[in-house]
Amino acid sequence: MREKTLTIRDLTVSFQTGAGTVRAVRGVDLDLYRGETLAIVGESGSGKSVTVKAVMGIASSNQTIEAGSIFYHSGEEERDLLKLSRREMRRQINGTHISMVFQDPMTSLDPTMTIGTQLMEGMRRHLRYTKTQARARAVELLELVGITDASKRMKNYPHQLSGGMRQRVVIAIALSCGPDILICDEPTTALDVTIQAKILELIQDIQRKTGISVIYITHDLGVVAKVADYVAVMYAGRVVEKGTAEDIFYDPRHPYTWGLLSSMPDLSARGDEPLYTIPGSPPNMVDLPAGDPFAPRNRFALEADFKAEPPEYQISSTHYAATWLLDERSPKVDMPEPLRRRIEAMKQGGGRRG
Repeated sequence: MREKTLTIRDLTVSFQTGAGTVRAVRGVDLDLYRGETLAIVGESGSGKSVTVKAVMGIASSNQTIEAGSIFYHSGEEERDLLKLSRREMRRQINGTHISMVFQDPMTSLDPTMTIGTQLMEGMRRHLRYTKTQARARAVELLELVGITDASKRMKNYPHQLSGGMRQRVVIAIALSCGPDILICDEPTTALDVTIQAKILELIQDIQRKTGISVIYITHDLGVVAKVADYVAVMYAGRVVEKGTAEDIFYDPRHPYTWGLLSSMPDLSARGDEPLYTIPGSPPNMVDLPAGDPFAPRNRFALEADFKAEPPEYQISSTHYAATWLLDERSPKVDMPEPLRRRIEAMKQGGGRRG
């Protein structure tokens, strides 16, 4: 039986700015299960990172969590993380139960400290390890993330390592206190393509060995295709479609998801076939348009889209989408023909990539 590790309900987060109130996250519901991978995808500004930073208790001074709950489940115990103070989050949750890997490893590592010292620091503080115990575990972790000559590398400073090795060190630090959940915020964006693949494989290998749950934040559907069990598509602060990876890649229902999938580079496409792009830009979150925020960019928009935001419709036990196209009163609209052909090719090829 699947075991929940995280339950997010009706999460609403806003920011006060000089231009007005930005409602960055609007009523988000998500579930994460032990040993599984959830990918949250969408364009920049869709609310992906704000959502997971709320899970970590990372908040800026102008941020307000207006509503919602984030329950962390551990065995019989469950705790609403939004009710914990910042100090309680740091001492009781961050690192020991939930860890995060950020986009740029150089912003996560202290340039004045050796990587060995940085690896040992969390274990000595949270797990009360002796220096000898922490050092031995640090060497084990470096070996786990594929760094050779681990004992020697303990003495290196961040600038002495390549970008890929620095990201491996950051992952080792994130795993050092044995968390149940690892959040990866665009963990491969700053790396070249070959190193990206190795880091993704590394995280999957660690997941198989430890049973850890993983949340990926990304705009790259190629990454999602490789790693995700479940996918949530966000637009303008709201989850507009969610389901298993197969639901999203093989049976997408929201026009925004159609656009994201259509804009994935397709190596099998003819050279003269233009790459699809979603028209327009994401909305101004201070002044959202009436109705569905995606309507001005949606060539399949109905009259209802300009009047009211659609509710979330259930397609199957795992698949949900918020689009008026799923309303029984709406006309039947199929996905674009080029995307349908691409999905058929993916199915025949036995993969999720174009």
